[in-house]
This record gives sequence, structure tokens and C-alpha cells, in this order.
Amino acid sequence: MKAEEKRRYSRQILFPPIGANGQEQLLQKKVAIVGMGALGTVLANHMVRAGIGHVRMIDRDFVEESNLQRQMLYDEEDAQSHLPKAVAAERKLSKINSGVHVEGIVADLHAGNAEDYLRDVDLILDGSDNFQVRYLINDVAVKYGIPWVYGGAVSARGMVCVIVPSVTPCFRCLFPHAPAGRGETCDTVGVIGPIVHIVASYQATEALKLLVQATDAISPHLTQIDLWANEHMQMNVAKGRNPQCPACGHKQFAYLDLTDQDAEEFTTLCGRDTVQISPLKAARVDFADLAARFAPLGEVEQNAFLLRFHVDGCTMVFFKDGRVLVQGTDDIPLAKSLYAKYVGH
Repeated sequence: MKAEEKRRYSRQILFPPIGANGQEQLLQKKVAIVGMGALGTVLANHMVRAGIGHVRMIDRDFVEESNLQRQMLYDEEDAQSHLPKAVAAERKLSKINSGVHVEGIVADLHAGNAEDYLRDVDLILDGSDNFQVRYLINDVAVKYGIPWVYGGAVSARGMVCVIVPSVTPCFRCLFPHAPAGRGETCDTVGVIGPIVHIVASYQATEALKLLVQATDAISPHLTQIDLWANEHMQMNVAKGRNPQCPACGHKQFAYLDLTDQDAEEFTTLCGRDTVQISPLKAARVDFADLAARFAPLGEVEQNAFLLRFHVDGCTMVFFKDGRVLVQGTDDIPLAKSLYAKYVGH
């Protein structure tokens, strides 16, 4: 370990369960964080400051004013510039610790790219906000034997669980089926900032244990917290593995199955009045070409990362990987119509 690293991480090294040997391990590790919203910003902050050698952050969205109440890495300038969260986070965190390789990826995690983004890391941290992405993370984690830490926070409630393939129950053992309907989200029932920090800090602590191989200290619990009701509950799930689980029992990875690699996926973003259109095959988008084509038809705004096209009472947001957000509607047929009208297919 270099002298400057010993100085920077001196207080962490003084903590006996980590020590100098543990810090050496952390400096060599690679972590992926899926989702750079409320949980993701806290997770990334902890990982970068702790000296994890490579922190990869994957997020599909851009910063909006309503994020600033709880997403601690972002500021008003990021929101005004419509900066992608992964880009804003990379810029901020690179200034905090130049010794860490901070990698922001502007992308929607889906079956077509999940393995490329996740299979080469030592640990995956869940900062996402929906069960489909978590099942996808779980499939990659089980397939490649990568531990991951699940976390969720909404309202004043949160949940955390460590998943280690072949050791603990996997996510599909614990939650065989996604909840019916859309469920509660921060965009529908709100969220307070403190629960985000508590859940992400639980996740980050378990991450440090996993990365320094402190296996005896890893929590065997599914932990649930309700800050407003002053409730804290832990359920020991260590013996909860299901031999018939499709993922860890039979190695059937349904969420990684690409049945039509040329199809677009249409998803309503709950509470956002937005439909996301994701091509399962990434396609590079030429913003200059789009701007020239759309300028006679409606107002066009763009930066280096996205282009916004205001037309027919909606806003179409184009990303470089071919993904499009249709803002101003949660009607998928209408979004499909606008997409076909102005993009094609």
C-alpha cells in the first residue's frame, strides 16, 4: 500500500476487522452499482470514499429537481442541465477520490447488456427501484457466482438482504414471484431521506464485509425497518434456499433470456407519467441528425448526453444508446404511436 493510501484510509485501517490487509483487498476490488438514484448515490459515496478500486455505476435516468431532496450527489446545476445521473455521479466522485476508477455508464440494464456490465465484478449493489431489474441482477449473480446486496426504500420503510450464490437463498428463493401490480414507489407514496441513508448504509456495511471476506460477520437476515413507526425486524433466512428454485436450483435464467433481440421494450415508469422505450440491441444515435430532422417540427434541446424533443404535447428524450423516454403520458399505445411517427419501426 502506498504512503498516501495509508494516510487517506488510516481511520478505516485502524478498525480491526478491516485493518491493513483488508484495505489492500478493497483497493483491488471492483463493484457495480445498479441505479444511481437515492440508494445508489449513498452507496457510491461509501464505496468511493472507502477506497474500492473500481466503482461502476449504471443508470438510465437524468437528474431532475425532485431528486435533490434525497439523491445526495446531485445539485441544482445538474438538474438544470438535465445531466445523466451516471455522468453527474462520476464527475462528483472523481473529485472526491482520484485514486479510485469511477465509471459512470448511461444505460438501462436489460437482458441484452446485463452480463456485459455485471459479470466481471466482485460484488453487485442494488440501487434500483423495481423487481424486474432485481430478478435480472439475481440471474447474473447466480450464473457467475457473484454476491450482491439487495436494498429497497420507500416512504419511511426499507429492506436489506445479502445474497451469496451457493451459500444463501437467492432473490427468487425469497421472492418467487414479483408483487402483483406496480406496487408502491417513491413517485407514488413518497420517501424521506433518512430511510435512504440507513438502508444504503446497511448495504454498504455488508459490502465491506463481503469484500474483505469477513464471512462470519455477514448478516443472515432479511432486515426490515420502518423509521416513522419506530420498528425494526430481522428474519433469519439462512436456511431458506429452495432446491426447486428456477435460478439457483435449476440454473434457469429466465430474466436473461432474449427471445427477440431486435424488439423494443416499452415500460411505463410508475408515477413518472413517462414511457421508456428500450431497444434490446443498442444503437448509436446521431444527435445532430435528430436535431436537424426535428427542428422544423417542434422545440429541440440537447447536451452531450441526451436530446429533448417537445412535440404533440409530450417530450421525447433520446439517449445515445437508442433509448427513448416519452414524457407526458403513461399510455403505451400513444408512446408507441409517437415513436413510430418520429423514429420509425
